[in-house]
This record gives sequence, C-alpha cells and structure tokens, in this order.
Amino acid sequence: MERRLPILLRVLLAPFALIYQIAVGVRNFLYDYKLLKVYEFDIPIISIGNISIGGTGKTPHTEFIIEMLLGKHYNIAVLSRGYKRKTSGYREVQIDDNYKNVGDEPLQIKSKFPDVIVAVNENRVKGIQKLMNDYNDLNVIILDDAFQHRKVKPGLSILMNDYNHSFIHDNILPFGRLRENPSSAHRAHIIFISKCPIDMKPIERRIMLKEMDVMPYQHLFFSSFKYLNPQSLFGKDKILLEDLNNYNVLLVTGVAKTKILADELKQICKSVNHLKYPDHYSFRKNDIKKIKSEFQKLESPKLIIITEKDAMRLKSYSNIFEDIGDIIYYIPIKVYLLCNEDEKQQFDNQIYSYVKNNKRYSKLYKNTNLN
Repeated sequence: MERRLPILLRVLLAPFALIYQIAVGVRNFLYDYKLLKVYEFDIPIISIGNISIGGTGKTPHTEFIIEMLLGKHYNIAVLSRGYKRKTSGYREVQIDDNYKNVGDEPLQIKSKFPDVIVAVNENRVKGIQKLMNDYNDLNVIILDDAFQHRKVKPGLSILMNDYNHSFIHDNILPFGRLRENPSSAHRAHIIFISKCPIDMKPIERRIMLKEMDVMPYQHLFFSSFKYLNPQSLFGKDKILLEDLNNYNVLLVTGVAKTKILADELKQICKSVNHLKYPDHYSFRKNDIKKIKSEFQKLESPKLIIITEKDAMRLKSYSNIFEDIGDIIYYIPIKVYLLCNEDEKQQFDNQIYSYVKNNKRYSKLYKNTNLN
C-alpha cells in the first residue's frame, strides 16, 4: 500500500494537484477532439509507455518487442527523447556514445542490439520524419516512453502497469506518481501487468483483470522478469547467478524501483549492502569514492552488483574504478510472458500482423486506429 502524505501537506498540495489535473485533462481533450494536430505516418509505429513515473519495466519490454521483430528479420528503429541527456535535437546513438549525450536507456538498447537503429529527439514528429528519410528500408519504428506524446498517433500502443504499484490504486501528481488519470488507459491497445511474481495465482489474475476493466478492443498480458547471469562491466567475464551465494555483495542502484532485485539478491548472496541513488542518477566522483569506501568494508569474497541501466552511466568511470573494476558486474534482465500457448500466440499475432499489414508504402495501409 502506498504511504499517504500527512494531512497538512495534502491540503497544501491540493491546489497544485487540481491545476495539474485540469491542465492534463484539457490537453487530452484537445487531442481527442483533434483541436490539436495529430500526426500519422505510413510506417508501423509502436508506442511503449506508462502513466506512472518510472519503474514499470518499460525498457526491458521495449527490448522484448525488439527481439520478437528481429526474429522475423524486420528492420527496426527505436526513437526516444533521451531523458536527461545534455544534448538536444536529433542524434543517432552509437555503441561508444556517452550516456550524457543520448541518455542511459537508448544507450542500453543500442549496446544490446548494435544492428538496430536507435535515435533520440525530443520532437518525436521530426525524429520519425528524419528516420523515414534516412532509412528507406525501415519496417517499423518503436517509440520509447511515448504514451503521453499525443502529437504522434501510434498504430499500436502498449501501456505498462507495475504489478506492485498499479496505477489503478495510485493518485495523480503530486499526491501520487501518475502523469494522468487511470482512465487514459483507454488509449492503449495492449496493457502489460509487469513484474508479476513467477508463481502468480489464477485468482490474482482474475482480480487484476476485473480491476483493469479493459475495453473490448484491448488485450491484457502478464509478464515477469528473469535475472540473467551477471556480466562484467569492463570485460567479457560472466558469473553464474547461483554462484553469487559465495559472495558478499554491494548493490549499487540509480533506478526508480529496486525492491525486486534487492530481494532476489538477498535470497542468493551471503550478504547484501545496498547503496540507493535516484533514478537516472548521474554519478559524481564523490559518489564513486563512497562506493569504493563501502565496498572496502565488506568481507571477502565480495562483488559490486549494479543494474543494466546503471552500467551505461558507470562504465564511463573506468579510470576511477581501475583498482576494483574487475569485480563490478551488472545483471541483465529478460522479460517473459506469464501465459499459456494460446495467449502467447495471440500476443505474437497482434504484434506481427500489425507490422506486416501496415508495412511502409502498402496500399492497404489506412490511417485508422486498431479499435
């Protein structure tokens, strides 16, 4: 259950919450009734996003969709705004880029899928136009974190919802973590309940299905995370996940939600000390000194474990970590669906048929939504 704010603070924030809610509502009204211009493109556009602020597993699910489409040999581009980058405008992400120039999540995607075109642009319309002009053989563009970007109308919209912090039970900013009202979920074609327990009971599914109250044109899927073998940050070495039971671990995170990973490691490792930093945190030299200091306090054998997203930011400090760089590992995440074969086939068909039937320059393509 979400911790409630003190009554006095809620009273003080109430006017700001009301103003924010009205502003978001008016904006959505203007887009819904086409009073603000909406752009559509003659190429399949898949949007993956969320209503709440961070921590829903959006990037791992983006990678999940990329893997699916690569399996069918589609030419894919991913377009992100590049949250917290120090640059502006259109920029293609290179494997050796600095996260400050492109953002940590786009760099993570490019690092895992070198052959996929990854670009950043805060103006999604111009970014899509640039990609289409530069790459005539593109089959699909994936918009990362674009559920609130109403200026572009995707043909397929995927909405993320965290099993542990469902937007159904949350409040709009600043009382809660919602960017807009839960009712805006009607814009999605697919809703993922992410981070579900692997042993999720049928009764829990039924309860969430009822709570979500999905529309007839929507499909709801449940997914979970699988942590893969830790990978060396500065090398190619790997450690078996089960072998972490031999180590005392310093867990360093700069991501929105860490409980699942921390709990997983506590079940495996001899001990876990956790240094938490804010989401998308840009580590400074003093932070690195703190990490090294805390690490030195641990008994051997010991390791530093970080997330994939933190790896994109910390790998630029190879010179500072030179003395302990060989014991820093990040844990990759893999998404898998919690479903039977029929449900999996339904999901696959929805993704593949959308891209195939709306392929670029197809005479069959019509600028309608999927409803």
